[in-house]
Amino acid sequence: MLSKQSVWGSFDRLQSRNTMTFEEELKTTRHPLIDGHTHVDQYRPDDLEGLLQRARLANVGLIIAAGTTVSSCKNTLELAESHSFIKAGIGLHPADLTGPLDDATAQHLHDLATHAEVVEWSECGLDYMPHSPDKDVQQDALRIQVRMARDLGLPLVIHSREADPDTVRILNEEHAGDVGGAWHYFGGSMELAKQAMDIGFYVSLAKPLLREESLQAVAAQLPLDRLVIETDSYPQPFKKNPLRRTEPWHLPQVADKLAELQGVDIETVAEVTTANYLRMLGGRVALA
Repeated sequence: MLSKQSVWGSFDRLQSRNTMTFEEELKTTRHPLIDGHTHVDQYRPDDLEGLLQRARLANVGLIIAAGTTVSSCKNTLELAESHSFIKAGIGLHPADLTGPLDDATAQHLHDLATHAEVVEWSECGLDYMPHSPDKDVQQDALRIQVRMARDLGLPLVIHSREADPDTVRILNEEHAGDVGGAWHYFGGSMELAKQAMDIGFYVSLAKPLLREESLQAVAAQLPLDRLVIETDSYPQPFKKNPLRRTEPWHLPQVADKLAELQGVDIETVAEVTTANYLRMLGGRVALA
């Protein structure tokens, strides 16, 4: 068993706002979990090692590092090459586009995506928040990426913010269901969940499930065999208490809430969501 010192470095006792310690907050499952969407490539190396130790304590058996830019895609590959339970995603986040996706960049992404450690096209989509890139630029980039994913047989992980009708339309028009994938950080309605599942996508739930009643009402009604889970972890130094910074070790908390909503035990959620993700990856990964 790892000591608290090895897990938290210089923090010898960390308490959350309700005075619970890491050991008290930690949940785990007998069946390994898959954190299907993270940005662990953004952590400093020293911080990353502690994060991975904490993930192991929570029995997270696989972490997917999503690419958002060409540079981050290269970083996810480096992480996957050096850590056996990290796999890489390749993709361009819509909010990070600096202009139209040109042929040279698209070819570079295509080449990166042929790497043996790449298991999905992640992440891509549409983001219509203020100050995001031009909608036409985003839509063209999404179409190009869906076509490349289909060419390579890679499942897609989709980001959609304030853009759901266009996202659904483009995924249908580009036959994204040929490779399937996951609707990342899902927070929408039952109607949207049905649309995503009809295309051939899994619904991916994250920590908003712990607090958003409307999402809980939707999740309670969704078929468990169409659900996967994630944390969308990224560095959060603005949160003074490290226990509150989202990391893969929080994943069992999502599984536990989903189990409560579905009226099953956490081991059922762990087993089914992990099997769902492995199925989505099409045999590219086998958990030890």
